[in-house]
Amino acid sequence: MGAMIKFDPLANHLGHDTSSHIPPPGTGLFEAHPLLGEIWEQARGLLAVRDNDAHTLYSLSLAAALLTGESAADASVVLPAMMLHDIGWSSVDPALVLSAIAPGGGRPDLVLQHERQGSRLAAGILDSLGVDESLIQRVTEIIDGHDSRPHALNPEDEIVKDADKLWRLTPHGIDTIMDWFGLSREKALGLCASRVLGKLFTPQATAIARGLLAVEQANLFAQRRELLDRA
Repeated sequence: MGAMIKFDPLANHLGHDTSSHIPPPGTGLFEAHPLLGEIWEQARGLLAVRDNDAHTLYSLSLAAALLTGESAADASVVLPAMMLHDIGWSSVDPALVLSAIAPGGGRPDLVLQHERQGSRLAAGILDSLGVDESLIQRVTEIIDGHDSRPHALNPEDEIVKDADKLWRLTPHGIDTIMDWFGLSREKALGLCASRVLGKLFTPQATAIARGLLAVEQANLFAQRRELLDRA
């Protein structure tokens, strides 16, 4: 499980209300794409394996960020594919999921199983929501092979693959992978960086990856750890 996120302040050191200077929020991702909320309600139970639910939401947001810089990709394909890409892990024994994705070995047969079953389950969910058959085919084609296929089929597949990998370098990704494999933060970061950098398709994803890596490297500075120890 990842670390807790602070949503409310612990203090107001300035002592004044500055909220009038904050611009109004833009339209949220789920408001701009209402289908995503409908998909989530059907998919969330299938994602409740090894923190895949939270992983999916972070990857979805990263995919949306990548879409802003990739005009060739179709958001109506990318976003449902991102939301549904890992529902197939629900078909794998939870006790075997980590052995399927562990570094230095793994179970490629289970990776293929989660892709095939994920594609099948995604088709059922999208069909139940009245999604056009041609769009369903484009989404499920991406899901079936999103981990095992080394090449990308199209710009939409590039973004799904890149956003999926980028999660590993987020604070939630590092926190989660530390506990998956019993690694220190430094070792988890080294593992994740080796599985992300040089393996991305889009320049936007590479830029995001380097930014996330820089933040985590700062967490490992001796000077930063000293500040945390004093807190």
